Amino acid sequence: MSVRSGTLPEITRPGAGVVMVSRWRLGTPERQRAAVEAIGRAWGSREWPDTGLLSYSVLTGNDGDTLLHYSQWSGAEAYADFVRSGRDERNAEIDAAVPGIERVGLRPYELYRVDRAEDESRVPGCVVIVEVEFEGPDAARQKDWVDAVFAALASDPAPAPGGISAHFHVSTDGTRVLNFAQWETQQAHIDALAAPGNGIGSATEEWQRVQNYPGLALSSVTRYTPALSLSAG
Repeated sequence: MSVRSGTLPEITRPGAGVVMVSRWRLGTPERQRAAVEAIGRAWGSREWPDTGLLSYSVLTGNDGDTLLHYSQWSGAEAYADFVRSGRDERNAEIDAAVPGIERVGLRPYELYRVDRAEDESRVPGCVVIVEVEFEGPDAARQKDWVDAVFAALASDPAPAPGGISAHFHVSTDGTRVLNFAQWETQQAHIDALAAPGNGIGSATEEWQRVQNYPGLALSSVTRYTPALSLSAG
């Protein structure tokens, strides 16, 4: 098993049929760190659970509270097999080390589209997770909204500096989109949000369509730092 600290998952890894994303709430930075250490011990002391698990990554929320879990699987059945045979014992060991973890929002996604800046030599120092939720399931609407974002990005006369890549995932139930965006630094993203306009885009018709898309119910933006990345080796 390969255990790497402070690294990101390979989002475009071949063979990933489904991505499971969830959050744990810990409450304090100290408990965040303790949970990451406990995850490393619980997983590092056991055999890799299944060939259907391609990678498992943990990111630390810059809010001092949350952990983001991002795991890539060959398909939904591989994840179901792990739930039946290997998840509980790992979680029990982690819970014994860090009692009171609140686990929220486990959802399956599929990667839909990727946008990369021309200069791919830059090293990401911050991951920005953007999530949107729609009023009811509609797979075509999910993808149309993402396509609208790409049109807005392509036509933006003054794109925000500091962005490196964006990886848009659609939930398999048709209700959500998640963007796993990589930025040079947290401050670069903060500065982009503080610039004139709504969000990180310029005040264009294309960005207005994205922001006022019919059926868009909720949106959230959170920032993370890579903590741990595990793979079979």
